[in-house]
Amino acid sequence: MKYLVLGAMATSLLSGCSLIPDYERPPSPVASGYPTGSAYAPMTTADKATELPGWRSFFRDSVLARVIEQSLSNNRDLRVAVLNIQAYQAQYRIQRSDLFPAVSVSGSGSRQSLPTDVSLLDERAISSTYSVSLGISAYELDLFGRNRSLAQEDLETYLSSEQARRSTHLSLVANVATAYLTWRADQEQLKLTLDTLKAYEQSLKLTSLQNSSGTASALAVSQARTSVESARANAAHFERLVAQDLNALTLLVGADVSENLPATALSEELLGGVPAGLPSELLQRRPDILEAEHLLKAANANIGAARAAFFPSISLTASAGTSSTELSGLFKAGSGGWLFEPQINIPIFNAGNLRASLDYSKIQKDIRIAQYEKSIQTAFKEVADGLAARQTYRQQLIAQRDSLKANEDYYRLAEARYRNGLDSSLTLLDAQRSLFTAQSSLIADRLAQLTAEVNLYKALGGGWTELTPSLSHQAVRPSNG
Repeated sequence: MKYLVLGAMATSLLSGCSLIPDYERPPSPVASGYPTGSAYAPMTTADKATELPGWRSFFRDSVLARVIEQSLSNNRDLRVAVLNIQAYQAQYRIQRSDLFPAVSVSGSGSRQSLPTDVSLLDERAISSTYSVSLGISAYELDLFGRNRSLAQEDLETYLSSEQARRSTHLSLVANVATAYLTWRADQEQLKLTLDTLKAYEQSLKLTSLQNSSGTASALAVSQARTSVESARANAAHFERLVAQDLNALTLLVGADVSENLPATALSEELLGGVPAGLPSELLQRRPDILEAEHLLKAANANIGAARAAFFPSISLTASAGTSSTELSGLFKAGSGGWLFEPQINIPIFNAGNLRASLDYSKIQKDIRIAQYEKSIQTAFKEVADGLAARQTYRQQLIAQRDSLKANEDYYRLAEARYRNGLDSSLTLLDAQRSLFTAQSSLIADRLAQLTAEVNLYKALGGGWTELTPSLSHQAVRPSNG
């Protein structure tokens, strides 16, 4: 028995060379720095940072932070990503178990009655047999690292699923923030439209009275009515958008979101700063890029398994045990027995199957390299777009605020001249329309700026290392068991 145990230990250590190619990270296919020019803000001291704030620090609106927290606990896409981690972890453990011999204990017993005409004693005979054995069944010696290569492939696939979960986590945070900000912006648009509708209705009422008294033309009444109906249509439009925005946010959160949540005006500082001076090399910390690299490493490990298939494979079956015609005799001297059955399989002719498998694995690696490089290029483009959006939206908002101030002055002067009888109601209606358009445009531009900042934060890979308590315990390394 001790020889069997020692043999099992020895075979588990008989793992020879690995045929996995040495891994080298492909060079980055993008420039070391981001584009510069009039569309990009000049770098400042505050921009020269190496880390991004966690999402709890970046999103300063406490209501938005609670909504994001709720989504991280209930979103189904994130739940699927976590379950995928567990599935790939189990798959890795299954493959890794092939590196070790499977030892089992078996016992059996039988009693057989022999008829008189076949019994040697010319009488009915009853025979009994009992046995107990400890054995190893068809354990493959991993002399050329095939099983280790397959286990390494599954390990890298498992690690890629961790990064996929983190990528889903980051995308969810950004998508919830964008949906929430869109909902708030459309609420502000709806309120503005309803307030404007009331003002238009007052103007229509006043213009109609003036028309009755002969001081306003039918054309002025018609234009006032046109403004009222246009505002009423806009109100219905934004009322629909607010309802649909809440539905979209509810889907992302995975639970009901109250429509009466306290709101913070979009004009407030809702977001923290995003440093623009991060070097492009730090993009390789983005979870989607790390996911692509782990899949590349998995393809690299698969080449080792394909190479090992060209070499002989050796499997061992061994057992040792006792047998006796009596239970009491199972462990007596002379009742022991053993079996040792090695088997070798040498590939000779397979019609090019092994060569094709190796070629296929190399092609798969080349595909993964291209996908890895594409993920870096995509990330670089997203960050560059975000930096351009940051600067240009900043300039656009300044101009839009100046435009709003000018329209407020225009409306105030037009209203004063109208009340003093210096201008007709047509001029006042034009001033009202211009003011409404400027106010609505400012809300839309502010939303676009906030959305661009969220997208830049996401593009830089910010916040994905800040795991929520409900998820941090689930992203664990595979155990040895």
